[in-house]
Amino acid sequence: MPELTLGTLPPTAVVAFGTRERSRDLIRRAFPKRKGRLTFVRSSHDLLGAIQTGVVDAVVVDLAQPAEEHWAAAALAREFPSIPFFALAALRPADLPAIARVCAELDFTDCLSEGVDDAALRELMLPSTFTVRFATALQGADERLGLTSDVQKRAWRLVVAHGGRVVRTEAIADALGLTREHLSRRFSLGGSPNLKRVIDLVRLLAASELAKNPGFDLPDISRVLGFASASHLSSTCVRLLGVKSSSLARLRPTDLMDRFAKQGRFRSRSKASA
Repeated sequence: MPELTLGTLPPTAVVAFGTRERSRDLIRRAFPKRKGRLTFVRSSHDLLGAIQTGVVDAVVVDLAQPAEEHWAAAALAREFPSIPFFALAALRPADLPAIARVCAELDFTDCLSEGVDDAALRELMLPSTFTVRFATALQGADERLGLTSDVQKRAWRLVVAHGGRVVRTEAIADALGLTREHLSRRFSLGGSPNLKRVIDLVRLLAASELAKNPGFDLPDISRVLGFASASHLSSTCVRLLGVKSSSLARLRPTDLMDRFAKQGRFRSRSKASA
């Protein structure tokens, strides 16, 4: 069975705030098209819009020449603690007060040194990105759901590697070298949950993580994760977990998986969105 490759995984979604062409070139080299989906913004309003539109793995704020709008963009880090914010600067003596401010006051994940970290920028950022941390937090959760076969584990890894984004069963089957029907049958053997339900569960796990961010409301979360509406998100919560979407912010991933298992709603009674 083929290994998962970059072609089967979503590109890292990075939003960069700043106006310098040098910083743009640096980020483009770190995340070329095959490995990254880049969005460059010039205002805090546009940065907020990008965060509230789709899954964002990381935000880079260029602080080499900070102005008022830079600080407005940087302040969004407190509204979205699930999304890592990185400062980018040359770390000259003149830059140090700005770096100290974002580290001490705004809870930035890290400060990237322009000229020193250029070649390793992607490697420095990747472990802290939303999708990587989300997948890492769910390591071992497949066994909690009774997913123990090789096919189940590989499919689970691919689903969680999408970080709650919409992923179709056909895409998973193609990545694993199986037909959709063959994958669906093998995945649900032995009374295990069916694959469509597991995909929706992972999306709800991502929704629960995003719901803990002050800057997201339920309509934002439904839009970011590809639900048709906030009502669709809520109905999916009730169908799989027996709770309303308003409860997501207070529930831990283990709580959600336990509810999923105890509800016994492993099988789709009608077509589920996948």
